[in-house]
Amino acid sequence: MDFDFHPEGESRKLRFIMKTLAQSFLCSLVIAVATTTSLAAEKKTGVGPSFKGPIGLQLYSLRDAFAKDVPGTLDKVKAYGITEVELASLYNMPPEKLKEMLDARGLKPISGHFPFERYRDDAEGIARECKALGLKYAGCAWVPHKKDYTEADCREAIKVFNRAGETLAKSGVKFFYHAHGYEFQPYGDGTLLDLMMKEMKPEFANFQMDVLWMFFPGQDPVKLMQKYPGRWILMHLKDLKKGVARGELTGHTDVNNNVVLGTGQIDWPSVLKEAKKQGIKYYFIEDESASAAEQIPRTLKYLEQVKW
Repeated sequence: MDFDFHPEGESRKLRFIMKTLAQSFLCSLVIAVATTTSLAAEKKTGVGPSFKGPIGLQLYSLRDAFAKDVPGTLDKVKAYGITEVELASLYNMPPEKLKEMLDARGLKPISGHFPFERYRDDAEGIARECKALGLKYAGCAWVPHKKDYTEADCREAIKVFNRAGETLAKSGVKFFYHAHGYEFQPYGDGTLLDLMMKEMKPEFANFQMDVLWMFFPGQDPVKLMQKYPGRWILMHLKDLKKGVARGELTGHTDVNNNVVLGTGQIDWPSVLKEAKKQGIKYYFIEDESASAAEQIPRTLKYLEQVKW
């Protein structure tokens, strides 16, 4: 009987098969690792099947921590998985230095709040700081007034904001006013907020909706977005503790009435659905409570699973 067997040839065949299998395994491993990495990169903190963001943090939320340790608190912000931030202070340092610290942690400053007096007296200086920080938006969160916000206060603010907004626009920065709820004082057939909406020039001066500060005075944030489409360009996400009475026009409530999104009184699916429809550019969590550091991760988890 004739056996056609060649040891040397069979050995070459075996080595070829083993090499092919090894290459195939390595190829599959590389694909698996790449896929896992890609999926991890696609999953972003604070966004989910319905809410797509972009989500950031108003750094005022951690103001007490920043007063003690700016670098360490920025590290904490990074640890949340957040990349976009809104500024409320320069922490007594040049804007270039703060920008350097933010860049080192992969934190991108999108907008910032500056005092009313600076918009009135030094809009050019704000524009320079915005340029140094790389900000797209600059806003004001409070108009100084006595007990009640009056028509005179309102008209002065309108004049300041239109002028400052025009100055900022020359530097490519968009101005916004962060309404606080006291603007719902009656005026004519509406409110002083209606007057601001009418007289502030949309090409230079628009609005940031802090949802709690629209809800607390007894207003409906969804209806306000629908009433003034295109005027609300940024949003603060903040929930009001259950049981807290509404209807005050003071712009003040206990900071610990700020609770984790989804645990308070506000109908977030309806608000976020309308905000998406309205084209809100950026969303910032602002939690002013003493428990903000612990509540922020829980709010991010809520945004990841909320559906509508």
